Amino acid sequence: MEISEENLKEEKIAAEEKEFDQVKQTAWQGLKLFFKELLDIRDETDREATIEDVKNDISFKGHNVWILIFSIFVASVGLNVSSTAVVIGAMLISPLMGPIVGLGLSVAINDVDTLRKSLINLGVMVALSVITAYLYFLISPLTKETPELLARTSPNILDVLIAIFGGLALIVAKTKKGTLPSVILGVAIATALMPPLCTVGYGLAIGNWAYAGGAMYLFSINAVFIALSTFIISKILRFPMVQYVNSKRRKRIAQIASILAIVVIVPSVILFLNLLKVQVFESKAKSFIENTIKYKGAVILKSKEDYDTNSLDVYLIGRLVPQETIDTWKDELKETDGLKESELHIFQTADQSGSLAEELSGKLKFDILDELYEKNQQLLNDKDAKIQFLENEITQMKKDEIRFDEISNEVKMNYNEIEKISYYNKVSTNFKSTDTIPVVDIEWSEKYPKKEQIKDKVKLEKWLMFKLKLDTLQIID
Repeated sequence: MEISEENLKEEKIAAEEKEFDQVKQTAWQGLKLFFKELLDIRDETDREATIEDVKNDISFKGHNVWILIFSIFVASVGLNVSSTAVVIGAMLISPLMGPIVGLGLSVAINDVDTLRKSLINLGVMVALSVITAYLYFLISPLTKETPELLARTSPNILDVLIAIFGGLALIVAKTKKGTLPSVILGVAIATALMPPLCTVGYGLAIGNWAYAGGAMYLFSINAVFIALSTFIISKILRFPMVQYVNSKRRKRIAQIASILAIVVIVPSVILFLNLLKVQVFESKAKSFIENTIKYKGAVILKSKEDYDTNSLDVYLIGRLVPQETIDTWKDELKETDGLKESELHIFQTADQSGSLAEELSGKLKFDILDELYEKNQQLLNDKDAKIQFLENEITQMKKDEIRFDEISNEVKMNYNEIEKISYYNKVSTNFKSTDTIPVVDIEWSEKYPKKEQIKDKVKLEKWLMFKLKLDTLQIID
């Protein structure tokens, strides 16, 4: 009997474990099915329609040319006045995406004709955009460097990430049955192809080849990664390859497409990794300076992190930092991950030797004063705007308070000879006390007799004091 109970207990435990395993397996399968349905885009992909849509967008002539020219002008104005809203508005109407997406798709499906067409249209698009921006900045009286322009003169890891995810969003939106226009427009904003091209034109117009080259580099990065994103999604979704009757030609084109893909992918990966290294270095360097370079009585005037020279330059003002403290900072730098091989250079205003004195008294001082001037000018402009706004509000409040429109209309009805009336408060003092006196200034018709003016002035004064509920009032004519 005891053996039987033990057997029953073991069988029950085994049955419960088996049932639990089945529940686990069912739950896992259900979870996998849920995420598959959530993330899978193959079922809603219209491959033929997508290819046709991409090919139609590649062509660059007629309406698209004029839309591009006008949008480049708008974007150039936005960069010129450093208005992000205007730049975004220009990107909403820009037709820049077509040839770039065509490049990625044509390589993915071995379509050499589409590849050739995409390259030609991309070249025309870039040339027309740069020429338009160049002409604008050449004739524009505003040629000062703005933050919006400077932001497009050198790429960083964020530009690459924007291009990658923007390109992915665009091609995924295009592959969906019933394309989502709003998504495509949003991608046009995110990938930011227009501002770099406008900055190229700006650099050429002012003769700054470094700006023009850096902006073209940024545009090239965005274009490459958008095309690369299109290539990857097209391969994942297994877009149909273009078939050629001639087997030798088909094999040759497939080889060319593979070589192009490798040529694009390998440098892109290297570029991404290099930019990532620069970004990581600068981030760690800034964090080190912010958290470590601290000394009572000394303030960081300026700092510079240079990945190429692997150095951190920090300029201090105020109390002189002892060499022992600087040596301690350098030792901490050697123990910081990612900065162990870096060199720390501390410059102080108390050190007037050699190039440091020249640096602090020259360009650095100019940069600081220029930055302070711009900030103060902006503060003054903001204050002027606030003062003007408040003055208008006070004037409106006073106007509403005395019902000026209503009273002036009644005055005109009763005294036709009055051509103009004004109301204001006059503040006066005898240096012992200060008083505010309401004043009404009127202008009579030149033909109205002086004797009648005096008589009507007395009546008008009494009526206004009653109407406005004032104890005192001064009328000037």
